[in-house]
Amino acid sequence: MANFDNYDSGNFFDEYFLAKNQPREYVKELLDTFNSLSTYEIKEIQKAAEMAFFNMGITFTVTGDDSGVERIFPFDILPRIIDGQEWTSIEKGLKQRVQALNLFINDIYHDQKIIRDGIIPREIIESGAGFLKQCVGLNPRNGIWNHITGTDLVRDKNGQMLVLEDNLRCPSGVSYVIENRLIMKRIFPKAFETMDINQVDDYPSKLLETLEFSSAPEIEDPTVVLLTPGIYNSAYFEHSFLAQQMGIQVVEGQDLVVENGYVHMKTTSGLQRVDVIYRRIDDLFLDPLCFRKDSMLGVPGLMEVYQKGRVSLVNAPGTGIADDKVVYKFVPDMIKYYLGEDCILPNVPTFLCCNEKEKDHVLKNLESLVVKSANEAGGYGMLIGPASTAQERKEFAEKIKANPRNYLAQPVVSLSRVPTLIDENFEGRHVDLRPYILQGRDIYVMPGGLTRVALKKGSLVVNSSQGGGSKDTWVKRGALC
Repeated sequence: MANFDNYDSGNFFDEYFLAKNQPREYVKELLDTFNSLSTYEIKEIQKAAEMAFFNMGITFTVTGDDSGVERIFPFDILPRIIDGQEWTSIEKGLKQRVQALNLFINDIYHDQKIIRDGIIPREIIESGAGFLKQCVGLNPRNGIWNHITGTDLVRDKNGQMLVLEDNLRCPSGVSYVIENRLIMKRIFPKAFETMDINQVDDYPSKLLETLEFSSAPEIEDPTVVLLTPGIYNSAYFEHSFLAQQMGIQVVEGQDLVVENGYVHMKTTSGLQRVDVIYRRIDDLFLDPLCFRKDSMLGVPGLMEVYQKGRVSLVNAPGTGIADDKVVYKFVPDMIKYYLGEDCILPNVPTFLCCNEKEKDHVLKNLESLVVKSANEAGGYGMLIGPASTAQERKEFAEKIKANPRNYLAQPVVSLSRVPTLIDENFEGRHVDLRPYILQGRDIYVMPGGLTRVALKKGSLVVNSSQGGGSKDTWVKRGALC
């Protein structure tokens, strides 16, 4: 096994090894490639990959970092591999989930049958930060609210794939998937010739199809733009990358104006009507006349044009209620309620602090649970009980008591691990997975997605803002043992 002789998969599910020096069938071919390389060659390949990221400007900024310094997105050259048979089941589960979520959002802003039938308590919905009264009665074109979804998956120590959370407002990270693959193709071209790996680089064309499908059917060649908060946003690289790949304009709020009942883009040759806005700004900043009056990022009058069906917004405003981490607990119930089906991809067991009994359980077991804020992201607003201090637990207990609706807790999931190059050796590091799902004429699931890796030894926090990196994700075609 050469480079993996001393690799220890530990007491976790390892994506590469069944046991010490016993690789899974679907990774053997790639391991043969790595075992044919010297330590020096592997380090040089890793350096070349990092240099490629630097030269291509693949960077991000950390939210809350006043320096505004852009960083290269950490990348590891050993990919995560998922065999085709398992992926078929994952894909079915993701399609099932986004269908139910879309039906839920539409119901919540119309008849609210799921509330009246006692499946979800009314107070949970109406107290949710993502529930927008201004969106009640909205009718997005084609009945689609969540055109783009990023669903975070984790695998537990038994190998079960679980849904950790859903991201429906402005899910980010897909640009890194595409760039990771581009770099891996340069580094290991023969592997892609022989291993029959599903492609991901057609995502921008699939995204553009989804965006164009959301436009009025009578428009033959709709004008699509990407609305960004600006160059200082942490995901601006992705905004510009996706726009360039799709051949559309990146605009800020100041570049758009409402005139004669339509949205127009300011150009050097005058105003040009806009038909579809792929918005990468939060709902509350979209239109100062409808939401936050102090917003400098949005377009005054945008929501009135949208309500009249004269422009499409992707994702639709109001979708944030479905990625509220408290509402997440009820997704399996939504699937049963709207689709009459059992959940294919189960949730992580979840305790809601707005439930008195469950809150008591959480407060008594903080040292063994992960506690999350309902609407935080990026690994912020969390308490990882086993790694916390007594003082941190005391502070979190006070937060929970003060605002129980805003907190939930889950048992610590022993995330699966993948071999990762650390200095000169391969060591196991914990990973999650974010596939991207597009809902347009059909539902398309990117084969793979963003594998985020916790580069710090023993860490379960995979977010790039807190020391995480990424790997390419290879989904092999066909079914394997």
